[in-house]
Amino acid sequence: MATHIAGKLSRVSIERHGGWARIVLSHPPVNVIDVPLMEELNQELASVESDDSISVVVFSGAGRSFSAGVDVAAHTPDKVEEMLTKFHAVIRAVIASRKITIAAVHGSCLGGGAELAMTCDMVYTADSATWGFPEINLGCYPPVAATALAALIGQKQAADLILTGRTIDGREAAAMGLANRAVRLEQLDAAVTACTDQLTMLSAAALAVAKKAIYAWDSVHFDKGLARAEKIYLEELLKTRDTREGIEAFLQKRKPQWTGR
Repeated sequence: MATHIAGKLSRVSIERHGGWARIVLSHPPVNVIDVPLMEELNQELASVESDDSISVVVFSGAGRSFSAGVDVAAHTPDKVEEMLTKFHAVIRAVIASRKITIAAVHGSCLGGGAELAMTCDMVYTADSATWGFPEINLGCYPPVAATALAALIGQKQAADLILTGRTIDGREAAAMGLANRAVRLEQLDAAVTACTDQLTMLSAAALAVAKKAIYAWDSVHFDKGLARAEKIYLEELLKTRDTREGIEAFLQKRKPQWTGR
């Protein structure tokens, strides 16, 4: 039986199921990741990390989507540095976690939502889910994906997704290596539960050490790579007129007028 803990959180909820926990993004209608949600995610990740009874953490989205991505309004020049710092703190916490992390993806899984999912140890996706990194359409790029996506799916595939901003379904995401399995939506919960059941029968200590060993090489490079991606974003991308135009056009619900500057 699940234990539901809501507390004062409004955008994230957590359920504890014996040896595993589910962290649910609950920001309707499509679980946009704004700064308050980032702060709540960090709070819950810290709570779960300190709980020795938990060995597995599942991330999912309430309602019709996993997450449509980071709040576009947080990309304006006066907010973007805080947004990047807090969102990347979430990503770093997921990667550094000693728990086995699993993303259960349905509906939209875009931008920052896809970055959160891809950094989990395992991913199960509905075959009908929509994956993508559409930031280029705003004159931006996704720093986490720019840092780590090529290691998951290969440089050419990563360049295709990041540079075109195209979307793919869950079946193609699994074929590329973004997910372990793509299943029908009605089978998603069962597939995730089967995985958590298997993992929670194993030694939590051995799982944590094995996870550390698996990422021993990549972890050396990820933090430096993400720091450089952040630096390029703040010092080069944000100085272009097109980035400002892309964000403003989205917020004003109009087509951007690119100048190439």
